[in-house]
Amino acid sequence: MAIGWMTILKSVPWTDVIRNAPKVAEGAKKLWNNVGGKGDAAEAMNPSLDANQAPAAQLAALRSQVESLQEQMLASSEVIQALAEQNAQLIVRIETHRRRLLWLAAGNAVVLLVALAAWLR
Repeated sequence: MAIGWMTILKSVPWTDVIRNAPKVAEGAKKLWNNVGGKGDAAEAMNPSLDANQAPAAQLAALRSQVESLQEQMLASSEVIQALAEQNAQLIVRIETHRRRLLWLAAGNAVVLLVALAAWLR
């Protein structure tokens, strides 16, 4: 079982993963800071809309919330896009290695048959 995992780990394009890791980490950090990092940020993003406030102030607060949500959505979409690109690269590499492994298995089977034929003569 460990041999299978080692084969998979060896087939990972680590240079691409390492090269893209800072972008993904930065995007994740931005997303975390915007969404789940601080309770104060959540309170600031949900100001209580007092009935005594002027409609213009309520509208400004709501616009601020919408802008904040758009920024968070943009940050999360950047992280998701980077992860999707890395995932696509990994899938291509794994598929290439799978094909090579099939060819290698077929070649080994042919060599085994030739060796058996030579041994039986």
